Amino acid sequence: MVDLDDVRRIVGERHVVDGAALSGRPQDFWVHTPTAALGLAKPKDVQELSALLALCHQEGQPVIVEGGRTNLVGATQSTGETLLVSLERLNDIAVPDRQGMTVEVGVGAIIETIQQRCATDGLRFGLDFGARGSATLGGALSTNAGGFQALRYGVARDQVLGLECVLADGTVLSHLSSFVKDNTGYDLKHLFIGSEGTLGVITRAVLRLHPAPQSVNTALLAFETFEAVAETLGLMRRDLNGTLSSFEIMWAEFFHFNVDAVLNGRSPIEGRYPFYILCESEGFEAEADAALFEAVVGRAIEDGLVADAVIAASSRQRQELWRIREDFEAEMQLFKTMIDFDVSLPVASMEAFVSEVERRLNEEVPGNLGLHVLGHLGDGNLHVTTGLATPEGKGEVRRLVYELISGYGGSISAEHGIGLAKRDYLHHSRTAAEIATMRVLKQALDPKGILNPGKVI
Repeated sequence: MVDLDDVRRIVGERHVVDGAALSGRPQDFWVHTPTAALGLAKPKDVQELSALLALCHQEGQPVIVEGGRTNLVGATQSTGETLLVSLERLNDIAVPDRQGMTVEVGVGAIIETIQQRCATDGLRFGLDFGARGSATLGGALSTNAGGFQALRYGVARDQVLGLECVLADGTVLSHLSSFVKDNTGYDLKHLFIGSEGTLGVITRAVLRLHPAPQSVNTALLAFETFEAVAETLGLMRRDLNGTLSSFEIMWAEFFHFNVDAVLNGRSPIEGRYPFYILCESEGFEAEADAALFEAVVGRAIEDGLVADAVIAASSRQRQELWRIREDFEAEMQLFKTMIDFDVSLPVASMEAFVSEVERRLNEEVPGNLGLHVLGHLGDGNLHVTTGLATPEGKGEVRRLVYELISGYGGSISAEHGIGLAKRDYLHHSRTAAEIATMRVLKQALDPKGILNPGKVI
């Protein structure tokens, strides 16, 4: 175990918090038990981080790197022997390159801050999700986060052109390339993106940007059948000329629950339907884009795909529609013991999967408090949430859902990572040979097992 005085000599007295002081804060946003740790260090740059990890490697000191502390899988859960590291001081954002449409960013930068900085230069950073105001770039890269616009811009790894990181022994790997084509050997950045800080610590990234759209059109669509939902997704991807950026599905139980909670029961669409879609297109010619969007929605209604629809007529109405999808405060109060799942599976299997989850829950866990299903249909990602009155039974619910996911050939983690919460279920999505290969990589890059120990594998 390292001496905190040695840590202070590397990062400075003011940038080390001892374990006793940390015990007054919750573990993270979701887990309110006190933080247990040896201490927290806040290096200012890659050189300090390199020196700190070299010290920890020498002493066999377990290290966990924190981001915005909003992860959902226990990825930063620590013990009293753990040294926590925050990269919040590595938060610089360079001037965006408007010609190359790239920007170099420190991983301590907040996602929303990156978005805003790029927007001032007429550029779009394509990663966006609900925790944008607190999540850091480092946390998003460590879990390969997805979000609302993955349909158009891809997931976190798709935003990265170049990467800098530090290995467990303090070795710095820096390949901050700013171009798309770079076939110079193994593309090492993809080892570290999505590895949840178990193989190395990401410090900087060169991000791919896009021209900032000049128009946005949003609609809430209601459907009688899931088949019509899937067909409408294909229609919009084709007929909106590549401007479709979001296609968010909500099953009826979640939709009407949240309409009651956030809109006082004032549903934008009359009646009740099994499925709802919040879709959005972003383009570059306001009048033409609005006309095209309205025409495509109208065509879907005429073809008998969409049962009812409302197109947002103002930014306020757009925000109200998005609140139905994004606001989870009432759900957190409903599900006393929340059990949430972030899964991927083929679109064609989604309806059957959800129906089977609902049936099995009601048969095997009759005390469940409901089933809320929503997600990013365009990239095959569903968020499935249920709850119990007490923690007893959580394991049974997880086993049930993950076994079903395995049966449908899906993934137990679409965008939230594995951490501790899903580690013991990894075999439902990965073969024994794949997991063994992961262990080989871990042993090669972190032979003493100091980086985020016990997570992922």
